Amino acid sequence: MSKLYLVPTPIGNLDDMTFRAVKVLQSVDIILAEDTRTSGNLLKHFEIKKTLQSYHIFNEHHTLQKCITQLKSGLQIALISDAGTPAISDPGFLLVREALANDILVECLPGATALIPALVNSGLPNDKFVFEGFLPVKKGRQTRLKFLAEETRTMVFYESPHRILKTLGEFVQYFGENRLASVSRELTKIHEENPRGTLKELQDYFTQKTSIKGEIVVVVGGKNE
Repeated sequence: MSKLYLVPTPIGNLDDMTFRAVKVLQSVDIILAEDTRTSGNLLKHFEIKKTLQSYHIFNEHHTLQKCITQLKSGLQIALISDAGTPAISDPGFLLVREALANDILVECLPGATALIPALVNSGLPNDKFVFEGFLPVKKGRQTRLKFLAEETRTMVFYESPHRILKTLGEFVQYFGENRLASVSRELTKIHEENPRGTLKELQDYFTQKTSIKGEIVVVVGGKNE
């Protein structure tokens, strides 16, 4: 029976790969990978030998129907991203929507994602929160920041190392320098760090760094009601 699996992969530490994830990847006919080189190394580590097809943000519109045709022919396909859960700030939504529209079974495995550990270890309220992912790079960025300045729930953002200083500066500008926050960098890896404090303190902390590397999650407390 055809089925689309969404399989989370480790965000850094390979020990976070689940037994079930390995079992599913061993059983499917095709694995869709964001970067076949990165995923190839992961599969090699777990001794998984399957057909890899490229599926990423730049080709998903063009390859979507091919994937649906393969699924409708009875194949089982797994979608993985470079790290974490597919479709969370990564390609996947379009494929899931189209699969469901064609009455194809879809199953998402639980597993690694960066936003939850960053949120939980931030020390900020996590009973209610909003996940913003990556802010718009240019168009709509200021509008979004002005809107979020009034958000009372804890906010979670993804950011790249070369934009983190700019983003922290904008958070200070729009949210206020005394708003509490945390920055999680290189989660699950050897050089993981989770500095916490006010936005101004975090801005100063990263300004003093000579080099900033790795994936970053920023958690910002909501506006006091």
